[in-house]
Amino acid sequence: MKDDQASREIIRLLGRLLGNVIREQYGQDAPSLKRGQADLDLVEEIRLQSIGEHRHGKAELPLDRRLSQLKPPQVALLIRAFSVFSQLANIADDHLVHIQAGPGPLQQLESHAHVNARRVRAYLSNALLSPVITAHPTEVRRKSILDRETDIGALLMLRERANPQTGELPEIEAQLKREVKILWQTRMLRPVRIHVTDEIENAVSVFARTFLSELPTVKRRLVRLFGFNGEVLPFLKPGSWVGGDRDGNPYVSAQTLEYAIRRQSETVLDYYLEQVNSLGTELSICDDYVSTSAELKALAASPEHTSLQQMDEPYRRALTTCYARLAATRKTLIGRATQHPARWEAEPYAAAEAFAADLAVIADSLRANGDGDLADGRLIDLHEAVGAFGFHLAVMDLRQNSDAHERALDELFRDAGVVASYCGLKEPKRISLLLKELATPRLLRSPYRRYSEETQRELEIADKAHSLKRRFGDCCITNYVISKTQSVSDLLETALLMKEAGLLVPGKKPSASLRIVPLFETIDDLCTCAEVMGAYFDLPAVRAMLDARGGVQEVMIGYSDSNKDGGYLTSNWEIRSAIAQLTVLGRERGIKMRFFHGRGGAVGRGGGSSSDAIRALPADASAIGIRITEQGEVVASKYGDPEIGRSSLETIIVAALLSQLNHEKDAADGEAGEHLARLSASAYRAYRGLVYETEGFDRYFHESTPLPEISNLKIGSRPASRNKSGRIEDLRAIPWVFSWSQARVMLPGWFGFGSAVREVGTTPLRPLWRSSPFFRTTVSNMEMVLAKSSLSIARRYSELVENKTLAEKVFTRIESEWHATVEAVLAITGQSALLERHPRLMNSIHLRLPYIDALNHLQVDLLRRRRAGDDSEETRRAIHMSINGVSAGLRNSG
Repeated sequence: MKDDQASREIIRLLGRLLGNVIREQYGQDAPSLKRGQADLDLVEEIRLQSIGEHRHGKAELPLDRRLSQLKPPQVALLIRAFSVFSQLANIADDHLVHIQAGPGPLQQLESHAHVNARRVRAYLSNALLSPVITAHPTEVRRKSILDRETDIGALLMLRERANPQTGELPEIEAQLKREVKILWQTRMLRPVRIHVTDEIENAVSVFARTFLSELPTVKRRLVRLFGFNGEVLPFLKPGSWVGGDRDGNPYVSAQTLEYAIRRQSETVLDYYLEQVNSLGTELSICDDYVSTSAELKALAASPEHTSLQQMDEPYRRALTTCYARLAATRKTLIGRATQHPARWEAEPYAAAEAFAADLAVIADSLRANGDGDLADGRLIDLHEAVGAFGFHLAVMDLRQNSDAHERALDELFRDAGVVASYCGLKEPKRISLLLKELATPRLLRSPYRRYSEETQRELEIADKAHSLKRRFGDCCITNYVISKTQSVSDLLETALLMKEAGLLVPGKKPSASLRIVPLFETIDDLCTCAEVMGAYFDLPAVRAMLDARGGVQEVMIGYSDSNKDGGYLTSNWEIRSAIAQLTVLGRERGIKMRFFHGRGGAVGRGGGSSSDAIRALPADASAIGIRITEQGEVVASKYGDPEIGRSSLETIIVAALLSQLNHEKDAADGEAGEHLARLSASAYRAYRGLVYETEGFDRYFHESTPLPEISNLKIGSRPASRNKSGRIEDLRAIPWVFSWSQARVMLPGWFGFGSAVREVGTTPLRPLWRSSPFFRTTVSNMEMVLAKSSLSIARRYSELVENKTLAEKVFTRIESEWHATVEAVLAITGQSALLERHPRLMNSIHLRLPYIDALNHLQVDLLRRRRAGDDSEETRRAIHMSINGVSAGLRNSG
């Protein structure tokens, strides 16, 4: 069965079940006749008309005009129906991808001659591969909705595996209908804005549902594939920003940081206790039949702590000791006893490594007795889990904007009588002062002074990080990311604040317990980052800090803000150029460079295929691993389901291995790179000319998109803007991209490319597209974005702008550039239509568009009504529901 036929069959099933649910609630036979058959018929009529207009053109009474005549209750019903259908279509898509995925991404490695056991082991022994969960507010769905979607997906998988001869299918479909009904009757919107603690709980639930079980499974599959003799290689570790990322979020504090670490620790310790208990049930081995090692005998619980029924069961007795010590560890770290107490008060583990050592004793004893297969099941998974998760579950990053550090140090220097105005110093004097302070044990802070709220918050966060590392282990917090890094002093300021909290030991050769990670975000910053890092590496104190941490320097690359600053093409080109320059710099200085990619879900924020993006990196860009953010709606789509999560983890491993061990030569790194540089410069001029140099463009953007309404969505704890200026420069990248997606312009994902191609010409670009994985991936992502855009709907949004002259002026430029970009993509790729080479993706998008279009038309009418003065709760709720529905239909919209 072809992909599109299979997809349509599943969608028809789910659509039929949804129709039955709506009919039961609103139809003639429903117990409660809330709106009657007329409204039920309306849903079907609008659905058929929207599909018809997509296939055959506008009807006699066009859809947009018909929808504008509906009453508010009808509008709300349609938005819910089409939104839920879009969610069901997503579930069907994910299901189809999963069942057709084959044996898994890891099996791809077998077909590559350069990827062998020796090279893989050598690479993974020195690499860190880390997906980092963030709380970026692009996930509009509530956790309750996500849970229902997960359950429906699981039932579809049961249906796939069911034997039609056994009569299972009717019962499974009955369960599916129940889940669809609950989804239909579940509130789409959050009644109040979520708090940081809610975001922490959401992240912890993802770690618990997927990472705890699937990460060890992935590593075991890799061991089986290459035969690493049961070695535990701690190369795959999850990370988190949730609770530690305070850049622009005033609600992240020392308290939320502690809450995040405590909840993560509680979750992983409870998982360990559960697994140890299960191992005790499984390993009912009697010492009458096997011999055991001296180390196991020493680990076994003493007779007074052992059940009489288990006196001859040494492995159960050893696991009893492990359980007791884990329970004591939980009580020490969390402050609460486990739900199932141990038999006695044992000594807590001092560190996760001690627990791992006990598990190794058990495994070694089994192997010595010829029972290696018994050690290779749950036991090795638990051992792998401890190596990856420790007692903290996910490695927490701290993040702050460099401006906040500068202000805090300005106050500390002034109050300590060191310098009247640190902010007034030029860069050379700042560096000199900071290095001097880093060499002395004297602190700037005083317990007798009262500092400003901002400075006090910075000090408290650093203090809390220091205490948490001592309590939960050094690996619970390892990185300090500095947003808006533009100079050497930005890095040294972070070091000095760390010193104030004991996170850095001063002296001529200072050592830091956190890795200082610069984040380069704007086009200018990307262009100068190699110069900044070169000057930083030249400082003896810095080199001492790096040497103390294995000679590794991590650099984070910002995809979102660089795109907002310079447009899609320029952002991608300058990111690649920066990574290439930094890689060369590291090689010249003998410093191991690792890159942390701050990618979002939407193409305008670095989204697209993670595998393609990693494999298209410059040579040696993943030499010692890679870290990559997983944000918003991407978290649920990649890790919401355990099996899909396992595939996502395997994809990162495979992409990194192939990028390093089987790197594909890229024409972008040769003379053809000059064409890309010219293309980037031209696209930059076109993008900046529209966004930052067109008078009134900020007004057009605010009025032609649902930006104000998106800012009021209760989907995240962080404010939408850095301040209240209203300037695009001060708007965060997420609402910037999200707003253009809702209006179906998708401007951040393509604008400027068409003009650039017209200037450079397609002649040098066609062969470049064939010989450059980087350029091919860039064009592919742009093509997908263009396929989701709609000029006819975008024009309707432009009609919301009060100044009609401005509206026509800006929209005409957008329209012209869109046509030029589509023409360029088709000419370069040799296609006659977008996504011609990707029929499955094209069918998936086309299947959704009639429903998304209808939601857009309803949203435009609601926005017009609200801006005309109707600010009722009913209207606001309907707008937010439409935003939810459009986002669900587009999937990677923010």
